[in-house]
Amino acid sequence: MKKVGIVGANGYTGSELIRVLAFHPNVTLSFLYSRSNSGTKISDLYPDLTAVCEQVLTDKPEEVDILFLCLPHKESQNWLSQNPVTDETLVIDLGNDFRLDGSFQNRSFIYGLPEINKKNLVGAKSIANPGCFATAIQLALLPLAEKGLLNEVYTTGITGSTGAGQSLQPTTHFTWRNDNISAYKTLTHQHVDEILQQLVSFNHKDISLNFVPWRGDFARGIFASSTVKTDLVLSDIVQLYQDFYEGEPFVKVSEDAIDLKQVVNTNRCVIQIEKSGNAAVIHSAIDNLLKGASGQAVQNMNIAMSWEENLGLNLKPVAF
Repeated sequence: MKKVGIVGANGYTGSELIRVLAFHPNVTLSFLYSRSNSGTKISDLYPDLTAVCEQVLTDKPEEVDILFLCLPHKESQNWLSQNPVTDETLVIDLGNDFRLDGSFQNRSFIYGLPEINKKNLVGAKSIANPGCFATAIQLALLPLAEKGLLNEVYTTGITGSTGAGQSLQPTTHFTWRNDNISAYKTLTHQHVDEILQQLVSFNHKDISLNFVPWRGDFARGIFASSTVKTDLVLSDIVQLYQDFYEGEPFVKVSEDAIDLKQVVNTNRCVIQIEKSGNAAVIHSAIDNLLKGASGQAVQNMNIAMSWEENLGLNLKPVAF
């Protein structure tokens, strides 16, 4: 059994990690770190963890084999600077501190999108977990990028309120969010640079990504639709995607219409492609807290530790 520590265990991604890891056969939760809620039982903050995990949050970290950082963006570097960990500790950062520049102290963080970086993740000690929108959009476009077929991309994506984190904001309050949709960070979302860094390296030429994110009136999930120009017929595009993701346990290419309920509460991404004239639309759907965050972090842990990739992640979607 490997000892695990979770820093920022009081947030959404931290609590989802607890929910998944509590049933993982190869790990034990050693400490749950929170400065703001130290001394509080985690199940008092999240009643869904009652009888699943009754540990008390602490502000005193311990030495562990695997460390997950579930901190606000730009906080991971500060925490590691103030709380040095051994070189043998596997560190998985769920923030954006190391996604674009993985160099920090004596560590070199590997970008943790398993579908493109699996070989480099095996045995890794430092992993930068991808962002939620970045995961959904990259998985939708990577097969085309590998063939150098991307030029200008127009993407719209809608996300649930949990994507904004636990802290109450005017746009996450129930009375504002319910029965409401709005665009935000139009063409300037922080995940654009992360997406382009990976896609351009596959595409071997520049790509223009025009991304408009929306806030949805639901708690969790991301549904993204990316429009590209291509002369390929639909059947060839579908075959291209099926070949690219063959053997990937968490990506499903569907020839039928997809929806969020197929992926919520799972580590899966489902993809569907439609075409009219020379325009193709690639739809992708994920759970922002699992494949977009905590589930993918556990997937990365499994790969790094040379365990079965789907260990602890065989989760059924919430269908109704």
